[in-house]
Amino acid sequence: MKFFRSHVLVGINETSLQAGVQDFIKALRNELAKQNLQEEINVLETGPLGFFGRGVCLSVFPENVNYQDVKVEDVPELVEEHFLKGRPLSRLQLDSAGKFTPKFNYDKRIVLRNSGIIDPESIDEYIGAGGYEALEKALLQMKPADIIAEVKKSGLKGRGGAGFPTGVKWSFTAPLDAPQKYIVVNADEGEPGTFKDRLIMEGDPHQLLEGIMIAARAVGATKAWIYIRGEYKLCIERLQKAIAQCKEYGLLGKNILESGFDLDIDIRIGAGAYVCGEETALIESLEGNRGNPRWKPPFPGVKGLWQAPTVVNNVETLANVPFIIKNGADVYLSYGSEGCPGTKVYTILGDVAHPGLCEVDMGTTLRTIINEYAGGMKKGFRFKAALVGGAAGVFLPEKMLDVQMDFPHLNEYAAVLGSGAILVLNEHQSVVDMLWSILKFFRHESCGKCAPCRNGCQQLYRLITKIKKGNGTMEDVDLMVSIAQTMFSTSFCALGQSPIMAVRSAVDHFKDEFIEITKK
Repeated sequence: MKFFRSHVLVGINETSLQAGVQDFIKALRNELAKQNLQEEINVLETGPLGFFGRGVCLSVFPENVNYQDVKVEDVPELVEEHFLKGRPLSRLQLDSAGKFTPKFNYDKRIVLRNSGIIDPESIDEYIGAGGYEALEKALLQMKPADIIAEVKKSGLKGRGGAGFPTGVKWSFTAPLDAPQKYIVVNADEGEPGTFKDRLIMEGDPHQLLEGIMIAARAVGATKAWIYIRGEYKLCIERLQKAIAQCKEYGLLGKNILESGFDLDIDIRIGAGAYVCGEETALIESLEGNRGNPRWKPPFPGVKGLWQAPTVVNNVETLANVPFIIKNGADVYLSYGSEGCPGTKVYTILGDVAHPGLCEVDMGTTLRTIINEYAGGMKKGFRFKAALVGGAAGVFLPEKMLDVQMDFPHLNEYAAVLGSGAILVLNEHQSVVDMLWSILKFFRHESCGKCAPCRNGCQQLYRLITKIKKGNGTMEDVDLMVSIAQTMFSTSFCALGQSPIMAVRSAVDHFKDEFIEITKK
């Protein structure tokens, strides 16, 4: 085995590709060779690191030094200063003042435990990190009912926003006698500000595939579809490569691991409709139809894709499954909070010092997530609010910074965990303006199938526009809440039921802002 004194982990994702990361890697390797350091410094291409959105980013271990926005022309100086003279190049460090180091938290990660460490395009590296051991256990040591029982015991809840118990969902489909069953992966991720599933797939596509395989074994499915948004080109490429590698290694196809289990996985690219995040609308789109939601019941678990029993799960949900099966439900239960075990992946954006990606225990407070994983607020700004969960989420004020971020605790405050997006606003930003953007989005994305959503989204946008321009009254604000509540009670699917969350939380927690703007 070859030993290196330093490992340079270079994050390959959509942002870094646009910033020219491939040219940077080539230049770095050439410069290291020029300085006769190629046998001492190992350059590794990996998935997203814990920080992003800053061009080419890299982490150097074991020094634990992080660089951002590095360009090809910086390579000679970087090699000379860091790798020849042994001192970090401070002007390119993540925080040149040295006050903040991203908290990668690898010892407490489940979903992202390989992200930023292994090459996501190598099945050998995934196997070397313990990958597909859970699949082997599920196929050769467990019965389908045992798999479902273990997932039920773990308390895993859906990570797409609804929080429905995963093992319970599987148990609806497993006992059904049908010639064909399906697993459908919701990788559409149309929630504004949300891209944690993209980073999961970019950083460790094999973990998702292993979760799909175990789920399929549990419910008796022999075909799986990954429904993914078309903009996620790197995800699509890596998933396609991972599927091909699995077929080559005999992990997909007929009689996998000589267990008698057959499974095929394909990718279907979506066209970007937000409503297709709803499982029945997604199924309609997958069948080649207009992405409108279906009436329920029957639920997809009984009659889903092409009227066959179908389990629809989110990317993050399935990425938890290999850990549960490999290590057991009791180990999984040691993570998270009481009544809500496991971890949660968040993307932290907005007016924080260091936007990034993190995975923390369920129940971790919003304050901890912002301060320890995003470096706190940008210099000179104070916290005003956080929009948690994307457009279908809620505004949390400063007094709720210490709320535990999990399903039961947030429910106490009529709040939701949502999709895992955290958008932080400073004291100078307007909640009314942000709400206007949200309601404009819902108006655009309503499929128009039902009148409450079709007309309600239009009226909400009309009212918030009137208020934003200073022409509204508090009666308009009250009417907006009333309309959103009616939509929640009468809309056909979750799209029309969602605006009430942002509207009500904005009005409840920031009423003074509405009063001030309506008095102008």
